[in-house]
Amino acid sequence: MTKIVDIRAKSADELQAQLLDLRKEQFNLRFQRATGQLEATGRIRVVRRDIAKIKTIQAERKRAAPTSN
Repeated sequence: MTKIVDIRAKSADELQAQLLDLRKEQFNLRFQRATGQLEATGRIRVVRRDIAKIKTIQAERKRAAPTSN
């Protein structure tokens, strides 16, 4: 499980890359579960929460960015 402090320390590009990796892993875990090959069932929960953490930080940064109107 990724700590929120570690996520906040990353740049926007790093967060986007990590989010992409986590979504690929989530897909693979769901595929393994569907075919009965998944052994680490708790990993699905951890990946889902890490995705949520990253998306939360991205939303916070987007709200905090000055609007250019």
